[in-house]
Amino acid sequence: MSWFTETLQSSLGKKLLMALTGLFLIIFLITHLAGNLQLLYGTKDDFNQYAKFMTTFPPIKAVSYLLYASILGHAVYGLMLTLKNRQARPVQYAYNQPTANSTWSSRNMGILGTMILIFLVIHMKSFWYEMHWGAIPEVNGFKDLHGVTVEAFKSPLYVLFYVLAMAALAFHLMHGFQSAFQSLGWNHPKYTPLIQALGTGISLLIPALFALIPVVMLLTNS
Repeated sequence: MSWFTETLQSSLGKKLLMALTGLFLIIFLITHLAGNLQLLYGTKDDFNQYAKFMTTFPPIKAVSYLLYASILGHAVYGLMLTLKNRQARPVQYAYNQPTANSTWSSRNMGILGTMILIFLVIHMKSFWYEMHWGAIPEVNGFKDLHGVTVEAFKSPLYVLFYVLAMAALAFHLMHGFQSAFQSLGWNHPKYTPLIQALGTGISLLIPALFALIPVVMLLTNS
């Protein structure tokens, strides 16, 4: 068995992969949010051109495969770590007080991750799949993903589902951002408070802006 394989199978290796894929996914969230905000301040053509660029530009397409692998790897290794942690502590002691030693989000990362994964499957079916293989009409020479998005966000139930998923993402990021730096060994008394503050800001701002988009579209297009 090679050193690389042994590392991947170890708890430390799994945590390192979780950290690296998690930080990469945060970078993706920021760029994805920047594009999606055009739904609020841009025109229909602006968003449709952005959607075409993201699905046809060769470097972006190459990075997208890394993105898919990161999502899958992050989910699989997260599940493996969650199950291993539960197996290591199969009995809850009578005087165990988890709230005194950990946050709610850290104790429920598995549940939060599962909720986000379910959201991703539904979200990609509604938009990513439709953009690639759906029968989307063209407007001014571009597939009208903007129109698909407007129709999807006319449903209050879908908007509510989207907002709840973003709330789960916020809690997931709240613990995951700082945990990633700890797993990578990037701890320092001088910089850790800054990392914590940055993590809190990212955890609140990114999901809030994502959630704002369908809410505004629901209110303006109903």
